[in-house]
Amino acid sequence: MVSVIIPVFNSENTIEKTIQSVLNQTYNEYEIIIVDDGSTDNSVKIVKEFIKKNPDKNIKLLTKNNGGVSSARNLGIKNACGEYVAFLDSDDEWLQDKLEKQINILYKRKDIDFIGCNRNNESIRVLFKKYNKLKKINFFDMLIKMFPQTSTVIVKKSVFDEIGMYDEKQKYAEDGNLWLRICKKKKCYMMPESLVITGGGKPNYGYSGLSSKLWEMEKGVQKNLKDMYSLKYINLIVYIFLSLFCYMKFLRRIIITKFYKWYK
Repeated sequence: MVSVIIPVFNSENTIEKTIQSVLNQTYNEYEIIIVDDGSTDNSVKIVKEFIKKNPDKNIKLLTKNNGGVSSARNLGIKNACGEYVAFLDSDDEWLQDKLEKQINILYKRKDIDFIGCNRNNESIRVLFKKYNKLKKINFFDMLIKMFPQTSTVIVKKSVFDEIGMYDEKQKYAEDGNLWLRICKKKKCYMMPESLVITGGGKPNYGYSGLSSKLWEMEKGVQKNLKDMYSLKYINLIVYIFLSLFCYMKFLRRIIITKFYKWYK
């Protein structure tokens, strides 16, 4: 079974479509764990009404005081009953065969601990390397380019017992921190199919939501690099190089964002 964890904070405009995209899956061995992180809008009311209308579906709602998405996901993980955990943000949607295609791979390849896919018809390229087939994720590729996106990922629940969960003090690039810790010790794979629509298909950064706060995101990226150095996953030379490299990428994103807003 797959435990689908959906953190919610003031998502009244999108949460119903998000949940429905899970119910539409061709693979139906799942539970849905919705974690409300102290919403002040009608999100909880909408979720409760949705559950009431679908009494035959395995959906449960957990509520907590606002503490950030990391704490919400951690609460979901702690309450998960499935062998696998899948993450889904409250403004994202899965294509109907998302779970089926990923579970089929995990069923055939028992050695895979973590799998992601593309979203919004993107393709993943790291420097001169393209992930155009089912491929093991290289730890250093993940340091250079943070991927895969949260809503594309399925992880063996047992992984969290060994690696740990989200850093609840980290508000930005928190997925990257966890992904890196997992990737260093476990077998992580990327499949090239685009099976998720994130943020209604909006640009990946510099548009709205958390990704619009580019400087905060960059500070999260720099924290991740520092953590990897502290854990001795990278040496000092690599740390300094990657820190400068990521900062240059940040400046490039600033320029692209300014151009996008001007062009629009």
